[in-house]
Amino acid sequence: MFNEYQPFPATIEKIKDETYDTKTFTLRFADDDVQTDFAYRQGQFMEVSVLGYGEVPISITSSPSRKGVLELCIRAAGKVTRQIHTLQPQDILHLRGPYGNTFPYEELKGKNIYFITGGIGLAPVRSLMNLVFDHKSEFGKVKVLYGARTPQDICFREELEDWKKINDTEVFLTVDRPCDDWCGCTGVITELWKETEITAENAVAVVCGPPIMIKFVAMKLNQSGFTDRDIIITLERHMKCGIGKCGHCNCGDKFICTDGPVFSYDEVKKMPLKEYIF
Repeated sequence: MFNEYQPFPATIEKIKDETYDTKTFTLRFADDDVQTDFAYRQGQFMEVSVLGYGEVPISITSSPSRKGVLELCIRAAGKVTRQIHTLQPQDILHLRGPYGNTFPYEELKGKNIYFITGGIGLAPVRSLMNLVFDHKSEFGKVKVLYGARTPQDICFREELEDWKKINDTEVFLTVDRPCDDWCGCTGVITELWKETEITAENAVAVVCGPPIMIKFVAMKLNQSGFTDRDIIITLERHMKCGIGKCGHCNCGDKFICTDGPVFSYDEVKKMPLKEYIF
């Protein structure tokens, strides 16, 4: 069924408000044969189009371990995404994909994992997180470090609470600007280093968020003993056409859409992306 140029209609089955400007859409392909054949892997993305408005790349946030479910978490940030936010259940979106490489799931087995994300950066990493949690006995300890601008910007609130209940899993939150009833940590995400021990022993860190966040998180991870190869990053904000034809995702000798969006920090440092490195 896969044709990299052809979008397929998909019905919106469910819409969940995550924050005031972010929603999670559960989708099902209108063609049962397409739905049956469709498969994706953790870290990949879809091209999502609204006829008459355009197309945007969106990371898949659902886990491939949960068969038959395709979820896209979308923030209203531009013309197309704002139009998507006007849609209702049973409305149609057009999807093509999936595209991109994946988080290295097999290589993570047996290791301790730090998931470090900021804002909507939790959405693409959630695909891997729930895959790991669905097979938790195959992994070591998991720590989730999540930062948001304000308490109102926190996504996946119920799951953040549910993840705390999983064996050998801890969740730590921080916000840049607290409200009156906020009782948690305040400050940028690196402040969470004061809340828990971060050790590189038999560990890998998976990071996603704004470039400035990734830059300082990578620095702190290096200081904690992580090598650049032990830091996995998704550069999902650089995705464009999905197939490397438009050229807008080109970074040196890499195309983010086709060679990525998942890279080790060692690979990122070799790209002309100075906003991510010192």
